[in-house]
Amino acid sequence: KKQKRGGKASKAEPPKAAAKTAMPVSPLAPAGFPALPAVAGVRIAVTESGVRYRNRPDVMLAELAPGTAVAGVFTRSATRAAPVLDCQAKLGGPSDAGAAVLVNAGNANAFTGAHGSASVKALCESVSGALNVPEARVFTASTGVIGVPLPHEKIAAKVADLAASLAPGGLEQAAQAIRTTDTFPKGAGTVVEIDGAPVAIAGIAKGSGMIAPDMATMLVYIFTDARIGQAPLQRMVSKLSDETFNCITVDGDTSTSDSLLVAATGQSPATEIGDARSRSGRVFRDALRGVMMDLAHQVVRDGEGATKFVEVAVTGAASDGDARKVALSIANSPLVKTALAGEDPNWGRIVMAVGKSGAAADRDRLTIRFGDILVAENGWVSPEYTEEDGAGYMKRAELTIGVDLGLGSGMARVWTCDLTHQYISINADYRS
Repeated sequence: KKQKRGGKASKAEPPKAAAKTAMPVSPLAPAGFPALPAVAGVRIAVTESGVRYRNRPDVMLAELAPGTAVAGVFTRSATRAAPVLDCQAKLGGPSDAGAAVLVNAGNANAFTGAHGSASVKALCESVSGALNVPEARVFTASTGVIGVPLPHEKIAAKVADLAASLAPGGLEQAAQAIRTTDTFPKGAGTVVEIDGAPVAIAGIAKGSGMIAPDMATMLVYIFTDARIGQAPLQRMVSKLSDETFNCITVDGDTSTSDSLLVAATGQSPATEIGDARSRSGRVFRDALRGVMMDLAHQVVRDGEGATKFVEVAVTGAASDGDARKVALSIANSPLVKTALAGEDPNWGRIVMAVGKSGAAADRDRLTIRFGDILVAENGWVSPEYTEEDGAGYMKRAELTIGVDLGLGSGMARVWTCDLTHQYISINADYRS
């Protein structure tokens, strides 16, 4: 029988939230969480606060040794969340004291007015007291639903327990704790030698939707024991963000909460890096870039509903800026992305995306490739191209779309994913 309007809900019909099942792991996910190197001067703990999720860790606390240099980049959204504004204000301060990073999942503490700032202050005070570090050295972040006041008292009640359980390692558990719609925890790390001594770099990230970074991405925390000052580290991080996280897109949307922090504890026996252009500076920069690129690609591979990992490589543009415009126009086009999801080699949609990008382009100089397959050139389809070849290539899980504009030496690469029905399902039910 149909339930009468206004009557009681049938016991056979569970609440919508209870009916949900865990999302399957992305088919593009790595085989497993990597073994990350230990970073001296970093201790981590996780716990369950119940802010939104049940029966899973949702808070991460990292304690950083005195002398740690902290650099960061953040969303340039005009509606930045309270934790983002607080972290921005704290960068560049004195680093002789210890520091801490506190992150919660399930609630973004964004668009919550004065309540948002009060929550940040309360949590900073709580961590400061538990770890005996200055409030000015406590960095917080929140991710999840926007517009709902953060019940920070639930998190504050767990800070003492977090402080008591701090221990080296624990990055995999931390990556699990900061997830929202992510289907797998994201981590990357490496160890390099600088003047004969090891330097460790290890990081975690969360993010799978609302991804079109305008700074870095989502939430990313990278720890290293390198000896480097805040100013050179900040310059390095800002530049590398433009080469990595600012070159990925899932859906064209920039979050209110995007934050990237890199903390250098200075605990390595390696010599100090005073200049990023020095040999040791270049070695460290390249290693850090590798970790950042790995994490950025993992975010794309976990794009909500993604089944294709796509590189868009643009060459021959009038400038690097124009190349980037074209690459992002292709990568963000719903028509291109749905064609990829349907394994349809519809190269006309790529022509469309080039034309609408705002970059200088000449139809008769345009060349398009799917991997090594020449699709179009000189303003027309290549005589050697066949639809069967294009359709066969589109069945791959990893694709490259190459575009040469034939106008100059400008180039750019961005990474994206396809757009499937699952993306709609995930986001239509996100707050349910």
